[in-house]
Amino acid sequence: MSGLLEVQAAAGLAVYGARAVPGAVEALGQLVADRAAERLADADPTLWGPDAEAAAKSRLGWVDTFRRSRELLPRLAELRDELQSLGLDHVVLAGMGGSSLAPEVIARTLGVALTVLDTTDPHQVRATLGDRLATSVVVVSSKSGTTVETDSHLRAYATAFEDAGLPGCASRFVIVTDPGSPLEARAEEMGANLVLADPDVGGRYSALTAFGLVPTALAGIDVAELLDQAEDFAASLRGDADNPALTLGAALGAAALAGRDKLALISDGTGIVGLGDWIEQLVAESTGKQGRGILPVVVEAPDAPGATADDVLTVTVGGSLPPESVPGSGITPHIAVNGPLGAQFLAWEYATAVAGRLLGVNPFDQPNVAESKEHTRRILQSGLPGERPAFIDGPIEVYGTDLGHASTVDEALGWLLSRLTPGGYLAVLAFLDRYTESDAAKIRAGLADHTSHPVTFGWGPRYLHSTGQYHKGGPPVGTFLQITGAVTEDLPVPGRPYTFGQLEAAQAAGDREALTGRRRPLLRLHLTDRAAGTARLLAAVAELPWVS
Repeated sequence: MSGLLEVQAAAGLAVYGARAVPGAVEALGQLVADRAAERLADADPTLWGPDAEAAAKSRLGWVDTFRRSRELLPRLAELRDELQSLGLDHVVLAGMGGSSLAPEVIARTLGVALTVLDTTDPHQVRATLGDRLATSVVVVSSKSGTTVETDSHLRAYATAFEDAGLPGCASRFVIVTDPGSPLEARAEEMGANLVLADPDVGGRYSALTAFGLVPTALAGIDVAELLDQAEDFAASLRGDADNPALTLGAALGAAALAGRDKLALISDGTGIVGLGDWIEQLVAESTGKQGRGILPVVVEAPDAPGATADDVLTVTVGGSLPPESVPGSGITPHIAVNGPLGAQFLAWEYATAVAGRLLGVNPFDQPNVAESKEHTRRILQSGLPGERPAFIDGPIEVYGTDLGHASTVDEALGWLLSRLTPGGYLAVLAFLDRYTESDAAKIRAGLADHTSHPVTFGWGPRYLHSTGQYHKGGPPVGTFLQITGAVTEDLPVPGRPYTFGQLEAAQAAGDREALTGRRRPLLRLHLTDRAAGTARLLAAVAELPWVS
């Protein structure tokens, strides 16, 4: 705990313990010598080397976007009043990655209802379409304007509104996209409400741009307070001293370079909800490339398994917590980061960019994300690959190669754990309904309780816009458990020659191809009965032996 007593704070945000991380002080000294704080505050694109300069030049707007975002506030207040006058008070957000994760954190933290649709699972899409359709306003968020998931959601909602005979269908959409994207032209053609985002900010850094603010403001949140918090904190970012975000970035980078390249993220229960999921996509997609990177591991609670190991840097996050009160059921985190949400967003963006410099990677590109998308497009055109299960265990079909003598789910999971190598990790990837089938997420803690290796969990396909980059571009030490489920009632994607179920299956198959093409160990479990299969899987996990 003594290391946590050292604190750096600014504008209500405190970082405890970062300087005590081995190598952090030395890394901080190098950053100071390189004038990194001043250069980053000035949006200097040369900070990450010549290969990154072109990408950085158009992706550093997040440094002060909170100022430009204030221009949106009158428009958002006017739009909310207009929609409410039409009786449209159920806000649905169709977005992926940074376009959905930041708004979800904001809404959950501030206790405001926001329905997030970030899946292609037909069960979840159908349920969302059936929820208060007559009073729904749909925020369709896509920076590129070509995201297949959000295009599918827009089509499904437009058809649902029309089929229900609801008036003013176009007015029920709010389109958020970059200037000049195909979605801007589509919004104008539809006559939909259009809000243009800051084009100089990448998706995962977009929390305080239109992508984070539009859906939450329409849901009733005073987003000006978030901008105030960020602006207050921004005053600390130029200096070498009393700059908690710089120190946090130095600690993240130094820890990774010294072998602690897994980042356990734990909510400390003091008012910020779901921030770990947003940090996960920010850090993983920004740093996981060129065989390097930091793998975030979102841990459910301080006493959940998987929060500590020799290669794990343990960090708690929350709203307000003195260092002597850091929870953990005996677990002492290396770092605690506490403060208001607007400052948290800016601090983690800054720290991630600093860590990218220390690791020698470009924190603003995602060179491997397109690979799974390309596989998906090809599979949608040519059809799913022919696959036969290695065996069937009750409601679970087991797919894999070289499974040894495994003939049960328990044995197949044991085989998968045995594939873990020193410094490796296990990623559980579930293409299911994350609301009605949320029990599937319990598999992470169950598996982490049976191995010393870090275990992550991601809902498909949204992890493809998050940790998917790290899985392919980061250190080649991942082992993967993919879970898919039978579709009992599919849903067409209007205007496309495929259904949501076929799209989801193609996304899962495309990612399998990307991973196995890199010779990553992968086990696929297909639940022919989702509820029974999940129960069987959890029971199998509970019976596993310990695997070091």
